[in-house]
Amino acid sequence: MNIVLLEPEIPQNTGNIGRTCVATGTKLHLIEPFGFRIDEKSVRRAGMDYWPSLEKETYISYRDFKEKHADSVVYMATTKAEKMYTEVEYEPDCFIMFGKESAGIPEEILVENSDKCIRIPMIGDTRSLNLSNSVAVILYEALRQNEFHGMCTQGELHRLSWK
Repeated sequence: MNIVLLEPEIPQNTGNIGRTCVATGTKLHLIEPFGFRIDEKSVRRAGMDYWPSLEKETYISYRDFKEKHADSVVYMATTKAEKMYTEVEYEPDCFIMFGKESAGIPEEILVENSDKCIRIPMIGDTRSLNLSNSVAVILYEALRQNEFHGMCTQGELHRLSWK
């Protein structure tokens, strides 16, 4: 799986998403410009000691990303989509893109990819969920559809055993 952040603005969100990516074996793709320095302490703090273990790649622009992944399936998470995130079948190597916190993915990009736009349902006038929460919701659905391939699916107690 691949998570793509288009022009992320808040370092704590990016750090939290990085930690989720490490925990799930997911690669994080970061498209500039960023609203922070990628080596900033707050990104590392939110990602805790997981940040050095994160498989990540950066791109200088959306065009750079598209050129490098021209043949890839890219789902675009947006509050404006008609289709819910549970209504698609995620391929094991697909990309799931999220826009910047203040504006999301530009509508010009969304209309070019309308068949791949997905949304998380919400009640009423709620504008959006927190970016790192949205990533976790959709990523875990994609992982579930792929039977959590390669992931530990049973936890262990520290002092006692389940049996």
